[in-house]
Formats: sequence, structure tokens, C-alpha cells
Amino acid sequence: MRKVKVVEETAAETWSHRADLAQSAVQERHASRLWGLPKTNLAVVTWPPGSKDRLYWHWHYWWQAHYLDCQIDAAIRRPTKTHKRVLKDTLRGIQRRNLGKLTKNKYYDDKAWLALAWNRAVDEGLARRTKALDALEFDLLAGIDPVMGVLPWRTEETFYNVPSNGPAALLFARTGRLDKARELLDWTFDNLVTESGLVQDGIRMRMHGPEVVDKLYTYNQGTVLGASLEIALALRADVGLRDDEPIDSFAYSKRADDSVFYITHIRAIVEAIVLHMATPQGVILNKPYESGDGDGGLFKGILARYLADVAVRLPEDSRQNIATKKIASRLIMASAESLWSHRLEVDGLPIFSARWTEDARLPHNYGLGPSSLSEAVGLVRIDERDLSVQLSGWMLLEAAARVAAANSQ
Repeated sequence: MRKVKVVEETAAETWSHRADLAQSAVQERHASRLWGLPKTNLAVVTWPPGSKDRLYWHWHYWWQAHYLDCQIDAAIRRPTKTHKRVLKDTLRGIQRRNLGKLTKNKYYDDKAWLALAWNRAVDEGLARRTKALDALEFDLLAGIDPVMGVLPWRTEETFYNVPSNGPAALLFARTGRLDKARELLDWTFDNLVTESGLVQDGIRMRMHGPEVVDKLYTYNQGTVLGASLEIALALRADVGLRDDEPIDSFAYSKRADDSVFYITHIRAIVEAIVLHMATPQGVILNKPYESGDGDGGLFKGILARYLADVAVRLPEDSRQNIATKKIASRLIMASAESLWSHRLEVDGLPIFSARWTEDARLPHNYGLGPSSLSEAVGLVRIDERDLSVQLSGWMLLEAAARVAAANSQ
């Protein structure tokens, strides 16, 4: 027994070390001060960067929110003064680069992601709650369409989708607005769940009536998993049922009825991911229409973050839940193993592939010359150049470190 435990602890530390390397790679290649201002930090969106990228000419609000979230993961895993300082500098950089109130962004999903990350930092004692964070949360509440009962994708928009309502439901569940969180998520389940259990993208209101956008994006599955879990755990806590307390009587079953609804959806989504969004070995895949670069570069990492939540926090009060936790854990670890085995290394630090089953490509040629005419004239874009792709790899390795640590206990 002692020998097995040593192996498990070594595996947990291995994944933690790999997450450290992912963090170092992003910090080394992408992190810089905003316009040279002291006590600021942001992540340049490409590596190697163009001149406009170095100046943060184009503002990638939600990429920086996920950069912040990854820093929180690292600070929780390895608490250091440096982690806390860089995190605070990043929050400062985001607010200054936004050139005004954070609420002036017209995309509700962007604002929900930043509010989620900032709240995590506050909850972990890594940042302070400020009026700017309060304003973000109230802006999201005020943005809910009074007729539809959910958030549009952006202001003055008639597209109501999971990218906005998934993270907003997760935020509301974590900040004590449970009824509002349930309204957003219940609308999703009522309108966008397929027979397979996966969640479609949204509904666009047209003159002739509602039109379902039926794309099945990986990150939408992730946000719905995360929101469902937070709601289920909050409902259990409301009735005095501990996370690990079994529902072993009719009385308990009645008390936990509401939470079981969301847990049932968690089971269905995790099972559907295995069948429709992963290889037979359990490696998470891009859908053909889900780009590997740009915004799409973040999608699989977001799914990994909330699969890890399921693997670690789903109550072990039934055989079905225990099986779901094991499946979620396998998806994370198989994906992380594949990502790591397909990495490139430059100066001892990893470059991750946009597709976790394929070898990573070098974002530039180090003076060796283009490998083809199309590269020479700039027609080939290397996905691995994007910050989003590298953040997704970092998110996955943080998820693997978390799952490995939980499995070693």
C-alpha cells in the first residue's frame, strides 16, 4: 500500500511540475507591462508578436480574463508572493487597457468571464472586491432580457446563447444569486439540449420566429457542467446535505430532488462528451467547425477546467456519480497525456498544439526560411502562435494537476 501511494504522489507532482512549465512558457513569451506602465501586466496575444500586438492595439478582453483565471489556478496550487503580485498587476492592466469602465464592453460573455475570474481571486484571498467588480455583476443582471428571461450575446442583440448564459449562471450560483442562476440554466435545458445530451449554441430570434443555432462547441459543454455543479452543490447545502452525504432515504431524496435534476444533466453531458467529442482513448477533440486558433483556441481548455470540477467535486453519493467522476477524470488525464506528448520545446519550455492529438507546430522559423511558398507569402497561419491556444494547454495541465492531486489522497 505504501508503494502505491508513493507512485500516486509522484504522478501528482509530475503534473504540477508540467503546469509550472506551462505557466512559465506563457509568462516568458507573452507577459509584459501595458505600455511600459509600472505595476501592470497583460499577455500579448501572439508569439512572436507583431508590432500592434506589442502595443495591445486590439483588445482581447476575454482572453485576458482566462489568463487571469490560469494565474489563479497556479496561485492556489503553489501559493507564492510572486504569483499574487503578478495577479494583481494583471487585474490593474486589464482595467487600464479597457480605457474606461469594464462594463462598457458590449459582449456579456466577456464580462461574465472577467467577473468569474475576479470573484475567484477574491474568494481565494488573492485580490480585493471593488466597486468595479460589483458594477460588472450588476451589469450582467441588468442585461437579462425581460421577455426572454436570459442574457443576449451582446447589447442590442436578439441572439440568446450559452456562451453568455453559461458563465453568467456559474457566476450567479457562486455569488448567492441561485434563483437567477437556475433561470438561466433551466432555459438552456428547456431549449438547447439535444437527444445525445450535448448542448447547442443558442437561439437567434428572426422575423419568422426563433432559429436554433445547433453548433455543439466544447466550451459550451464546459460552462453548463460548471454551472450545473455549482447549482447542485448550493441546493444540497441549502437543505443541509453535505457534499459527500449519501441520499439513502426517501426523506433525503425529497430534500435533494432539485439538485438531482442538475446532477442528472451532468452525467448525461459527460457521457455524451465521451461518445461524441473525444477519441476512443478519451482525448478531447475539436469539432470540424470549431477553429483551433483565435477565440476557438480557448474552447477545449474551458471544457477541461469544468470537467476537472466534476472529477473533483461531484458528490460521491451514488454509483452513477462515482462513474461520472471517473469518466471526467479519464478525459482530463488522457487529454493531458496527449497534449504533453505532442508538445514542442523551445528553450526548455513547451509549445502546445491547437489540436491535442496532433504535433505542435513552431510558430515561426527562427531564420531557417519558410517551408513552403504559401508560408513565405503569409498564407499559412500557425495556430500555435495564439495566446488562446497556449492558455488552453495551460488550463488543461492545471486541470490534470488538480485531478492527479485529488486522486492521490
